Amino acid sequence: MEHELKIYPKYFEDVILGKKTFEIRKNDRKYCVGDVLLLKEWDNIKYSGQEAKAEVIYLLDDRFIGIQPGYVVMGIELVTEDIEERNL
Repeated sequence: MEHELKIYPKYFEDVILGKKTFEIRKNDRKYCVGDVLLLKEWDNIKYSGQEAKAEVIYLLDDRFIGIQPGYVVMGIELVTEDIEERNL
């Protein structure tokens, strides 16, 4: 399943650069390993037009000690052929 998600510019850049390989989200979409996240850069007012796809390759839900109830930590890996070109 593909999920379209907003992501702030700082975090978007870190995902693109490979520094951020996880997403912490409210699990209101029932995320699963193998899902694809369409990450759309958002500055809290508008979309920038930059986006990238990442596959969920690992998942920790709220059954794991330390994760807030209703939240999930997803290990992600970029789907490189779908990264929009950008000058970083």
